[in-house]
Amino acid sequence: MKMIKTVKTHIISGFLGAGKTTLLAHLLQQKPENERWAVLMNEFGEIGVDQQLLQLQDGYVVKELLGGCLCCTSQLPMQLALSRLIQEQQPDRLFIEPTGLGHPGQLLDQLSEPHWRTHLDLRALVILIDGSRLHDHQWTRQNLYQEQLQAAQIVVISHQDLMTAADELALEQLKEQYLGKVEHWLVIKHGALDLNAIDIALRQTQRKLSPLLHIKNTVDFKHEKVEVKTLPYHYTQQNGQYLVAGWRLPKQWCFDFYNLLDTLSDLKDWLRIKAIFNTNQGWKSFNFNPEQLNYQSQPENLDNRIEIITQVALDWEVVEAKLLACRLSM
Repeated sequence: MKMIKTVKTHIISGFLGAGKTTLLAHLLQQKPENERWAVLMNEFGEIGVDQQLLQLQDGYVVKELLGGCLCCTSQLPMQLALSRLIQEQQPDRLFIEPTGLGHPGQLLDQLSEPHWRTHLDLRALVILIDGSRLHDHQWTRQNLYQEQLQAAQIVVISHQDLMTAADELALEQLKEQYLGKVEHWLVIKHGALDLNAIDIALRQTQRKLSPLLHIKNTVDFKHEKVEVKTLPYHYTQQNGQYLVAGWRLPKQWCFDFYNLLDTLSDLKDWLRIKAIFNTNQGWKSFNFNPEQLNYQSQPENLDNRIEIITQVALDWEVVEAKLLACRLSM
């Protein structure tokens, strides 16, 4: 019986104009002569361009999937294209480049399903961002840009030669903002990156979802059954040396702003607190680090949410009780 070979698979994503194809071209130049590599590229439009930018050489094949985003449209075209590519080419290494408008976290979830585990050896998810645009807050505050960073295990900063002092400062702030989420930050010039720097196993993080810790004695749910992923819920996970705890609470819950601010300010032994709450002073976002406790008005959100990053386990039941004590009665 023929053994099924698992293919080392890299997802290289990033926002528009970050230089993914240039980076990919440099990575392909590092292919050993005795290996066969493959590339699956996704273009949002119906006309392929990126494939034409890669010089075809013996030892690797490039396949394009056109029309829509393979992360979030019907999975069937992506499943078929990927299966066919693996079966026909039997590559030793595979690179997947989603469109810059894609959602790599969703793609990663799809490829982590049991069906693919015997075929793909998923490596660390790489997100490429344009270092010369880090100072542009209108660019970096876009939801899709932030969503891609949320999924990253490795962030590669391109266009280092074009970065200004403002970009360098913004990069340091970005590293602080994604503390506990991004494991490696790499800065490159002209797309040049050593494959070994990203040939790292995919981080296996398990997020434990559960109902609120005080569900039975401090919150009135009107006898409704609360299930995981149904608001409200609490979650915990560990990313390397960092512990993450979070809460998602119904949008209609309203909190006393000043009591909430005092509660968050009094918490100890955390590295990062990020939250959005519906308060009696309007929707507010909180972005705390040990040096600065920032809050500001926020557009209406889908729900109330908070995430706390630490390096030591806190008494999450006590933290939750303090948060819920700030809730205004309806």
